[in-house]
Amino acid sequence: MNEKILVPVLGESITEATVSKWLKNEGENVDADEPIVELETDKVNLEVPSPVSGVLTKINSKDGSTVEVGAVLGSVSQNGENLTKKDDTKKIEPEVQENNIIKLEPQKEKEKLEIFDNETEEKPLVLTQEVKDKDQTTKSKIDQSLSPAVRKIVSEKKIDIESVKGSGKDGRILKGDLINLMGVNPPSSDRKIKYGQEERIKMTRLRQTIAKRLKQAQENAALLTTFNEVDMTNVMNMRKENQEDFQNRYGIKLGFMSFFVKSCVVALKNFPAVNAEIEGDTIVYKNYYNISFAVGTEKGLVVPVLKNADELSFADIEKNIKEISEKAKDGKLTIEDLQGGTFTISNGGVYGSMLSTPILNLPQSGVLGMHNIVDRPVVVDGEIKIRPIMYLALSYDHRIIDGKESVSFLKMIKENLEDPRRLFLDI
Repeated sequence: MNEKILVPVLGESITEATVSKWLKNEGENVDADEPIVELETDKVNLEVPSPVSGVLTKINSKDGSTVEVGAVLGSVSQNGENLTKKDDTKKIEPEVQENNIIKLEPQKEKEKLEIFDNETEEKPLVLTQEVKDKDQTTKSKIDQSLSPAVRKIVSEKKIDIESVKGSGKDGRILKGDLINLMGVNPPSSDRKIKYGQEERIKMTRLRQTIAKRLKQAQENAALLTTFNEVDMTNVMNMRKENQEDFQNRYGIKLGFMSFFVKSCVVALKNFPAVNAEIEGDTIVYKNYYNISFAVGTEKGLVVPVLKNADELSFADIEKNIKEISEKAKDGKLTIEDLQGGTFTISNGGVYGSMLSTPILNLPQSGVLGMHNIVDRPVVVDGEIKIRPIMYLALSYDHRIIDGKESVSFLKMIKENLEDPRRLFLDI
């Protein structure tokens, strides 16, 4: 009996998907509810499980094909046999006996040889070490023969001096030899050699959706960005002082994101326009606080949602962010994980970004950009001191948020982070 593998309901407004990858081949055994094929939609990747245990007898839709909801992807036979296992069954050859002498089969002779090889493994290791020591000695002698100027260039440019032919006395490497070497045109890149002058790869559905939504944000919203800087000293000290106790009690590290989420929630409550959206000629104020946070994956940027962030503790925030981030990187996010956000936090600082102008995640009206923390000289109480500084950027829809509101909103986040005790006093 054959059971059909169908494209499931994919979520609101999603009617089709792309077959990303089959996880099983025709003829392979599958278990009931075992992931059998991966589909890619506009928002998430999802795995379709086998409806029954049996053998995958047919694949109707190959990798890269577009399928609609309810379409037949393939079929599984409950009574089928594992064809691949049949092929993999090893034949046991009888031992050959001549003149009452039992001969080892070729395979057994090979195994015997491997055993002897393993027994002599230590000796080559000693020889390898000797060769290594010899190479190090040779390299040391070469390094000693170099002038200080040559050694500096070799160190800075990471030049393999063994590949350099010296023009000095007794083959000594001179500064001019290195300069001539650096003047040689470098070889073509590995990608150019492998793929040619250009590569053309079809955009994934996720990448197409990202491009479409970002363009919509630029065209449909009055985008503006305001900036501020925050001294992270007190947050960093609080994390350092309480990290061990926090981790022992809750089983997770105290990160920066929980402080930023808490700070944003406080600011959103005080400036409700930043947590609102426009529907036609109506402003919809959201009295719940679902914080979206950007996660970079191999397939592109996704923005899962931390639901009801105002009702979560620091530990709950850290646990939920870790869980959702792992799902995003593993491609296991659901449609529900991506819906319902009211405000977005984007942390480009994890990649080393110093400053940026983040783009809105429509229909939201605001997005906060975090950046790298760098020690900078600042004036504190009339004295110049070195402090860990982060630049903050708030991009917002100027149609609904005025300049005064945006600046005041960002200033409140700054104040909460520079004095994190405020977060516990609800001020």
